Amino acid sequence: MTSPKRPGRSGPARRKPGAKSASTAAPAPKAKSAPRAGAKPGKAVKPARNAPAVRASKPKAPTPKAPALAPLVKLVLAALEDMKAQDVRTLDVRGLTDIADTMIIASGTSDRHVKSIAQRVVQQSKAAGKRPFGVEGERDGEWVLVDLPGVMVHVMLPRVREFYALEQLWEPVRSAPAAGKPGGRSIAT
Repeated sequence: MTSPKRPGRSGPARRKPGAKSASTAAPAPKAKSAPRAGAKPGKAVKPARNAPAVRASKPKAPTPKAPALAPLVKLVLAALEDMKAQDVRTLDVRGLTDIADTMIIASGTSDRHVKSIAQRVVQQSKAAGKRPFGVEGERDGEWVLVDLPGVMVHVMLPRVREFYALEQLWEPVRSAPAAGKPGGRSIAT
């Protein structure tokens, strides 16, 4: 004895006696389209079924090669200098990522120094009317990230900075010298 089909159960669906299955049912009528070659004027011609869709792409605006420092970058650099941040590096990351145009990396001498540098950057940016999107790592003070509009500021302890090596990660890759030339490495096979 078979039980009636209940929702949520797996297995084939039961059909009524005399009903046609989907495989034996007549196919749906095809829509008529205008002929491709020699189409009448004023009639729309549909693209072929397997023709790829053509999308119009937006022209990309060229990015300047040597950017002038933005006012917010100047403000951040002044705040870092005011708080005696060490080894300050400014990286242009416009061609590498969409999260920011400029990345600034600086070091502090202690966790308290790192925290106070980051707090000064936040304070100065707020005074200039640019509120940070977020500040991360203030509690620990080993690495504080200040996310400003278009500028990412990393303030770290020297040992943390050396371990993560952000400068090497975000600087553009320089082309390696060819094998066989002075300075290049050749690999023996």
